[in-house]
Amino acid sequence: MAERVTPDWIAVDWGTTNLRAFAMQGATVLARAQSDDGMGKLAVAEFEPALLALIGAWLESGPVPVIACGMVGSRQGWVEAPYRPVPCMPLAETLTPAPTTGPLDVRVVSGLSQASPADVMRGEETQVAGFLALNPGWDGVLCMPGTHTKWVHLSAGEVVSFQTFMSGELFALISGQSVLRHSLGQDGWDAEAFAAAVSDAMSKPEAMAARLFGLRAGHLLNGIQAPETRAALSGLLIGAELAAARPYWLGQNVALLGMGDQARAYQDALRPQGVEAMLVDTEKATLAGLTAAYRNAKALT
Repeated sequence: MAERVTPDWIAVDWGTTNLRAFAMQGATVLARAQSDDGMGKLAVAEFEPALLALIGAWLESGPVPVIACGMVGSRQGWVEAPYRPVPCMPLAETLTPAPTTGPLDVRVVSGLSQASPADVMRGEETQVAGFLALNPGWDGVLCMPGTHTKWVHLSAGEVVSFQTFMSGELFALISGQSVLRHSLGQDGWDAEAFAAAVSDAMSKPEAMAARLFGLRAGHLLNGIQAPETRAALSGLLIGAELAAARPYWLGQNVALLGMGDQARAYQDALRPQGVEAMLVDTEKATLAGLTAAYRNAKALT
């Protein structure tokens, strides 16, 4: 249960596996609350009770606006907030109201879509808006590492185009379900193995499948240890991604959303290509984007 505060409004980042809420006074966070009631485990009728269970203590003085982003607005979520085609501003002028039976006033941010090549994003558009709010006038490419990494071309405050790579999900599947799981540990990292694998994958992305099995063979025949194998697997996947995403990062300003190990791995992979990408705090970008959405909605009322 959330601590008792009296916010002006509530920011909600509602993904597939987690629900995060922030009691807000303008752009200032008064309190935070989190649960594992992600979209993936809820039926439509369960969204409202899940949110009330988390933020009920913040509503004791009366209802306040709730601005939500993420998979809560998907077809399988609370309410479907329609995609908006790029090129466009990252945030729409209007938000989609969620159906409620109680005192909540919940508005959901729309995702973005791209016709060719076909692509979609939901939740990341809010982070893009927050990044632009924190970095006004910035043109370039925002890389958003994750399970499904996105490369987003930004110009004049608009999302021009974007491309999604399943590198993070592939890493999870390969390390957890393929034959390579016998050669990978949960911890440890070898920076030299990572750099070599990135270089190899960028120069010969067509050899990816063979290189992957080579990691298993190297463990069996040459005693290569788990940290080296794990780093090499990551390097191969990120290197192949960089090779395919070259039109996005080559000659561009590049920013990376994230401050942790995954974002730093992308930063390390880009550096030998002459790209010094800056790191961006994910929570700050998300909250700045939700704040911008709240201000837009408030201006229209």
